[in-house]
Amino acid sequence: MKVMTVFGTRPEAIKMAPVVKELLCHSEFDTKVCLTAQHRDMLDQVVDLFHLPVDYDLDVMKSGQSLYDITSRVLMGLRDVFAKEKPDYVLVHGDTTTTFTAALAAFYQQIPVAHVEAGLRTNNLASPFPEEANRQLTGVLSVLNFAPTETARANLLREGKDDGRIFVTGNTVIDALFHTVQEDYHFEDREIENIESHKRVILVTTHRRENLGAPMHHVYRALRRLVEAVPNTEVVFPVHRNPLVREVVEEELEHIPGIHLVDPMEYEPFTNLMARSCIVLTDSGGIQEEAPSLGKPVLVLRDTTERPEAIKAGTVKLVGTDEERIYQEAYQLLTDEKSYKSMAEAVNPYGDGKAAKRIAEALLYVGGYSSEKPSKFIAE
Repeated sequence: MKVMTVFGTRPEAIKMAPVVKELLCHSEFDTKVCLTAQHRDMLDQVVDLFHLPVDYDLDVMKSGQSLYDITSRVLMGLRDVFAKEKPDYVLVHGDTTTTFTAALAAFYQQIPVAHVEAGLRTNNLASPFPEEANRQLTGVLSVLNFAPTETARANLLREGKDDGRIFVTGNTVIDALFHTVQEDYHFEDREIENIESHKRVILVTTHRRENLGAPMHHVYRALRRLVEAVPNTEVVFPVHRNPLVREVVEEELEHIPGIHLVDPMEYEPFTNLMARSCIVLTDSGGIQEEAPSLGKPVLVLRDTTERPEAIKAGTVKLVGTDEERIYQEAYQLLTDEKSYKSMAEAVNPYGDGKAAKRIAEALLYVGGYSSEKPSKFIAE
């Protein structure tokens, strides 16, 4: 069975790396990897970290690119790749522009699409933008769906997907996380390495388009108040390269004692920083899945989330971008041991590190190479 995995951003690469590695372990698969390089540098870091073989690299990234640019370049590049390779399945991940465009390119050549991390929904096409539209459109085109949770499976069933073609696998990001976190990790960044061991670290990431401007000002002001109000607490903030983000960060947080502004981090040091942290404040999606696996409470700086399982489980809390709300929720976690433990010790609903194995087994099952249906991931 020829399976071509297509991805183009760092988050996709992180979550697809365990799948590629697992497929390569099975002689039944002819495994091909195509990068679109929708993002370049951060993608390459992950490819190198996991030693992924790359068969095609479209290298579409250009300075100042728009969604139109990415979509058109990926669509035309994949037309030729798919025509040459004629894979039995095209495997895509999640919700990026690469994801949807690869699914569309495969559909145009009548190649079945298999969707990893299928079924996540906010049901609000404007939030997050354009990811929610990408994942819904990919869902329309996919014939095999690897849902990370039962909630994701239920979303797909409501949309009319064939239950026999949905497999609940857990999330592959947990597989990747278990591969990279080390108990005795040392940071090359001296500023992080030199934070005293008794100090609690708040890890912060922000990058969402919908949070640009005033919402980010509110978030950063709450951070300033936290380091002033809670002794022995420091913030580590890998600042996104988007100049609109950096402008607000510099205005609100530059030269504030206890706040460490660092460059975007490669995956391995970032996950180990997450393991070193006390709490996480983020508007990211994947971190909502990763941090709970490490026992870290997450405050989500958004008004919606496509990952409601974490809220239900109690590992994540949706706090939006109101300054006072962020401050009060974080302050409580930092000063109230009972509140902290209730989130830190809740069961992570997203995976057990065996998602990639289940995906490979599902492909073998539907391809007729195995008569055994893969086990279903159940959060316990």
